[in-house]
Amino acid sequence: MTEQETIYQEVSELLQKLFEIDPQDIKPEARLYEDLELDSIDAVDMVVHLQKKTSRKIKPDEFKSVRTVQDVVDAVSRLLHAG
Repeated sequence: MTEQETIYQEVSELLQKLFEIDPQDIKPEARLYEDLELDSIDAVDMVVHLQKKTSRKIKPDEFKSVRTVQDVVDAVSRLLHAG
């Protein structure tokens, strides 16, 4: 399993656990707000949990451009590789 696949799996499990989203609705292209019906409070919740998982501080700017599940995976991947 690649790092991207591992991160995707973790993000998917997080969405299911935190927001009770049906696993069938979670796809890389799924839009967080429109398709998965998350709101800004949910997004903050997700960032807090991702910070715990990655042990890295996530700057709000890094998540402003996040729109899809794949965007979240990419942002987490960048965090893990940041110095």
